[in-house]
Amino acid sequence: MTEPQPTPLQHRYPDDATRCYGCGRSNPAGLHLESAWEGDEVVARFTPRAEHISIPGFVYGGLIAALIDCHAMATAAAHVERVAGQEVGGGELTRYVTAALKVDYLRPTPLGPELVLRARVTESGRRKQVVAVSVAAEGRETARGEVVAVPMPASMATVG
Repeated sequence: MTEPQPTPLQHRYPDDATRCYGCGRSNPAGLHLESAWEGDEVVARFTPRAEHISIPGFVYGGLIAALIDCHAMATAAAHVERVAGQEVGGGELTRYVTAALKVDYLRPTPLGPELVLRARVTESGRRKQVVAVSVAAEGRETARGEVVAVPMPASMATVG
């Protein structure tokens, strides 16, 4: 018997914040990245499709940056929830947005294999969370990111 899979963190965002191209469940053209706690890390898996190509056989770097970005926002929200002692999976997550994004491309990322993203918060404060993200294909790290996440300002909330 297999264990039930946890609800993806992005599925716990408020309905008015679910259109993100990278992780929005309400964006039919999006990537639909889904992240979840696995021990002390937040993990996501994504298999790039043919249209995510840069040159034959390799993933477009912008896609890797987008995956790192969205995975980091979910990690920041989940971390703040866990640190506050709230029941993980108990309700809506606070939506975070990107204040800074740095990506190091360590080697070309092959197109075809599943990508595994692993993240953890390395610095936590009242106004920002700094998140380290690693991307691996076939067990080899291909990219690393450092992302500064801040709570989504009220001015970005959907109107009407």
